[in-house]
Amino acid sequence: MLLNAKNGTVMIGDTEMDYISFGKGSEILIILPGLGDGLSTVKGTALPFAMAYRAYAANYKVYVFSRKNQIKEGYSTRDMAKDQAEAMKMLSISKADIMGVSQGGMIAQYLAIDYPNLVNKLVLAVTLSRQNDTIQKALSSWIEMVKHGDYKGLLIDTAEKSYSERYLKKHRFLYPLMGRMGKPKDFSRFFIQADACLTHNAYEELGKIKCPTLIIGGNDDKVVGVDASKEMADQIDGNKLVLYKGLGHGAYEEGKDFNRQVMDFLLD
Repeated sequence: MLLNAKNGTVMIGDTEMDYISFGKGSEILIILPGLGDGLSTVKGTALPFAMAYRAYAANYKVYVFSRKNQIKEGYSTRDMAKDQAEAMKMLSISKADIMGVSQGGMIAQYLAIDYPNLVNKLVLAVTLSRQNDTIQKALSSWIEMVKHGDYKGLLIDTAEKSYSERYLKKHRFLYPLMGRMGKPKDFSRFFIQADACLTHNAYEELGKIKCPTLIIGGNDDKVVGVDASKEMADQIDGNKLVLYKGLGHGAYEEGKDFNRQVMDFLLD
C-alpha cells in the first residue's frame, strides 16, 4: 500500500486498541490524536493519515493510536498513558518519539512522567497541563450539544473554536453538509474522554519530564486557552516553545511549517 500504510489492532486487557502505521524509516514516531477519537477511532484511516503526515514517512515508521475500544467511566488521561505503554510493549516498541495533539498531548505528558524510559523526544501540540476557564467552557458546551442531539452543532462549534477567521471564510460553505455522515451510534465514548480532558491535571508533575520537549501552540487558542503552552514551558526544563501568532487550536493543521518545526526538532 502507498507509504506502507497499514491498519492494525492490539489487545489491551480484554479489549482491542485500534492503530495505524505508515512509513519506512528506521526510527519510531507515535502520534496520539485528540478528543475526536471519542467520536471515531483511527480504524480504517491508515491511508488518509499517511498522506496527511507523509513528511515523516522517510525518516520514521509512524504509529497513530486510538484509545482502547471499550472504556469505562472515570477513565483518565493517566489511565490512557498506562494503556499506551502496554500497547508499545505488545508491539515490541522499546522507545519512541512521541507527539501528542490536544488530548493526545495530555496523555503524552503522563507517558513521559510515568514511563520515561519509553520516550525519546516529546512534542506537545495545542494542549494543556491543567484546567482553565477556556477548556471548561468549550468542553461543557460540546457535551451539552451532544446530550441534546446537536451533532452538527458540535462539529461547527469545534471548527469555529479551532481555526482562524481566514481559514473559516474559505470553509464555512461546508457547514450545511456537516453532521450528515459519520455520526456515532453511541456517544458514551465521547463523554468519557471529554470528562478525562476536564479532569486532567499534570501541572505539578511536569518537572519530572526530562526528555527533550517541543511545545507548540497558538496564541489565539479558544479550546485550551492562550496561556496553556507557556505554562507547560515554565515547568519543563530545556524545552523549545513555538507559538503561532493568530492561530488557535488548529495550529497543527494551519501552521504552514508545523511539520517542519517538528521534524527539525526530532532530527536535531
